[in-house]
Amino acid sequence: MIRKIWGWLTQHCESCSRIRLVLGVGLGVLVFSGFMMMVGAAGLAWTNTEKFCIGCHEMRDNVYAEFKGTIHDTNRSGVRAICSDCHVPREPGPMLVRKVQASFELWGHFVTGVIDTKEKFEAHRYDMAKRVWTRMKQTDSLECRNCHKADSMSVALQSERARARHAKGKAEGKTCIDCHFGIAHKEPDGPGPQDLKISGK
Repeated sequence: MIRKIWGWLTQHCESCSRIRLVLGVGLGVLVFSGFMMMVGAAGLAWTNTEKFCIGCHEMRDNVYAEFKGTIHDTNRSGVRAICSDCHVPREPGPMLVRKVQASFELWGHFVTGVIDTKEKFEAHRYDMAKRVWTRMKQTDSLECRNCHKADSMSVALQSERARARHAKGKAEGKTCIDCHFGIAHKEPDGPGPQDLKISGK
């Protein structure tokens, strides 16, 4: 294919020197690549918006409805988390991996209708939560730590109970999601994240 294109170019550009032709093609490839990167970046940014996340009724009517009014939605400081803050890593590599995984999830939901009714959503709630918990345990709750920096937490402002629990969790190698789950969405029936066995952990 590339040979055919190169052959066509050399035939139709007989007056061009080989160097000029290579530079022209190289510049064209660079411009096209830059354009595609801008389109890709815009697409990634758009899929991280709350409007995109609640564009389907499955998310809007179930987990987003539960999220409304929680501490992550409205609080005294006015700092508000949206879906992507908790479900999409910020680092480029992990973010792209997560976007690819999510595209397969979307395909399954839209084509097979796995969770297209309230009843089906509830039937699959535990499996969906378990996938999120597993990923967060594997990444040491990376998404939580994007906003909640352990170094910036004031131990003096925590209750005695919170201090004790954080110290115990740290000593036992726990991660945020082991204890802080069911705080933005309804807690599903079944074992919590602490009971999940993660390979290599």
